[in-house]
Amino acid sequence: MRLSDEPVVSERLDRVLLVTLNRPSRLNAWTDELEEQYFDVLTEADANPAVRAVVVTGAGRGFCAGADMENLKAATSGSLKAVPRNRARDLPLTIQKPMIGAINGVAAGLGVVEALYFDVRFGSPNTRFTTAFVRRGLIAEYGIAWLLPRAVGASRAADLLLSGRMVDAEEALRIGLLDYLVKDTDVVSAAIAYANELSEFCSPHSMATIKDQIHRSALSSYEDSVVDANKLMLQSFRLSDAAEGVASYLEKRSPEFPDFP
Repeated sequence: MRLSDEPVVSERLDRVLLVTLNRPSRLNAWTDELEEQYFDVLTEADANPAVRAVVVTGAGRGFCAGADMENLKAATSGSLKAVPRNRARDLPLTIQKPMIGAINGVAAGLGVVEALYFDVRFGSPNTRFTTAFVRRGLIAEYGIAWLLPRAVGASRAADLLLSGRMVDAEEALRIGLLDYLVKDTDVVSAAIAYANELSEFCSPHSMATIKDQIHRSALSSYEDSVVDANKLMLQSFRLSDAAEGVASYLEKRSPEFPDFP
């Protein structure tokens, strides 16, 4: 099988890994095979100290159209066979490296959920979002009822989930589905440039710790978050990353942070 036939392809660009969902004829609709390969790639990237950031995009004109309609048809007819799932569907949330989404086109249903797993989301004028579940007679699946309100607020999440309406790029930027709207350059190039900046100037250990803080603080009180931060701050002072960060600033040079083990 040629590499271009794989449902997920990846490419190392120095310290950034570019991952592409690669079913363009189906708008990169999600299948078990795609999920397994995607999770394999992410797991390997997380374990590779040389990879400091991951950019994810879709091949062709869409990011991800959600679950493949043939699979949905089989599920509603009762003919879909359950496949044992060795890894949780929200595995991308556990990746310690920065996850940057280059949402190059439509994200629908599960595609929106996958986009919400990213730490930072880039879009182009072609980017559009639709939760879609309600228009297929389904419910708010895969934890989106938790994820979406935290991205856009409770009432906006209710609007998007209850209506299933299409959200264009400008509105997505305004309400928080996108963090950057790229109009003058390719969205993937912009996301890679951002990831390269993280890789060059930011401590891998600090980024991993901060990601963990963000996720845990979402489930804790403000007071507990402050206590946790104070403990982690004292620990960070004992690491070489802090010494290098201060020294590089004082010496007016780029930092040389060690890889995250």
